[in-house]
Amino acid sequence: MADDYYTILGIDKKASAAEIKKAYRKLALKYHPDKTEGDKALEDKFKKISEAYAVLSDPEKRNQYDTYGSADFQQRFSQEDIFRNFDMGDILKEFGFGGSRGGGFSSAFGRGGQQRRSGMGGNPFFQNMGGGGGFGQQQQAQMKGKDIEYEIPLTIHEIINGTKKTITINQGGTAKAIEVKIPKGLTRGKKIRLAGKGEISPHGGPAGNLYIKSNPISSDGYTIEGNDVLLSKQVKLTQALLGDTIEVLTPDGTAINLKVPAGTNHKSKMRIPKHGIPQMKGDGCGDLFVVINITIPKELTEKQKKLIQQLEKTGL
Repeated sequence: MADDYYTILGIDKKASAAEIKKAYRKLALKYHPDKTEGDKALEDKFKKISEAYAVLSDPEKRNQYDTYGSADFQQRFSQEDIFRNFDMGDILKEFGFGGSRGGGFSSAFGRGGQQRRSGMGGNPFFQNMGGGGGFGQQQQAQMKGKDIEYEIPLTIHEIINGTKKTITINQGGTAKAIEVKIPKGLTRGKKIRLAGKGEISPHGGPAGNLYIKSNPISSDGYTIEGNDVLLSKQVKLTQALLGDTIEVLTPDGTAINLKVPAGTNHKSKMRIPKHGIPQMKGDGCGDLFVVINITIPKELTEKQKKLIQQLEKTGL
C-alpha cells in the first residue's frame, strides 16, 4: 500500500502552503542525514518526507495527487516526474542548511563551531540522491527525453468497455507501431502513461514518457459529459401532455422502460442512475440522462386542426 504524503508530513489534506512548508521544515531538521549519522532507516524517512514535500508544495502536482490518490499517482508519475523543478539545495538553504562547512547545519542542529561538511556535496546520501544541484548534477547530465501526448478518438462503447489500439510513434527518427491497452473509463481530461515511450534523450538519459489522452466521439445519439451520458429522445406532444412509457437503450446495450410523467416539459432531463460511463479507477459509474425533445408537427390535418381549436376553447 502506497504511503500517504499528508500522513508522512503529519498534516491535514486542507493544509495551506505555509503549513506544508512548516511541517517539512520541522521534519527536515529532525531527519536530515547530517543529523542521523548514516542511519539507513532514518535516511529513508528523509527521502519520504522530501518526496511528500516535492509533491504537496507544487500546486499542479498536489492537484494531480489529490485527483488520482496515492497509489495511482505513484504508478502514473516516476521519481523524475515528482522531483522535476524541485531544487533540494535551494530549499534546504532556505531552511538554514546552506554553506559548505560549519554554520548552516551546525547552527541548525546546535553543534556550535564543529567544522565538517554540511552535506550537500560531501554527504554520500545526497550524492546517492543526485546531490548538490537539487537532485541535479548527475540527473542533469542524464537529462530525460521530453514527454509527449497522443490523443486517441474513442467511441462511447470503447470508453465503457475498454479496448486496444495500435498507434505509431516516432522515437529517434524511427517509426514504431505499439499496441495500447485502453482501460474502461478513459474520459476526456484523463490520461494513461507509457513509461519510456516519449522522445529520446539528447544526452544519453532515459526516454520521456508517452501520455495517452481520450478524445470521446459522440455517436448513436449519445453525448459524453465526464462520466455521465446524455441521450436525446423524441416524444410526441400527446405523450408529453398525457404521459407515456418509452423504451430507452442505454450505452451498454440494455433496454429500459422509462416512464414519462404527464406534463413533461420540452428539454426535461430524466436520470437513469449508474448507466453512464464507469470510473477509470474503482467501482463507481456515471449516470444516463434522457433529454426529452417534444416533436411539434409542422403541418396538421384538418381533423387535427379542429381538435386543437376545440382544446384552445377549453383554455389549454
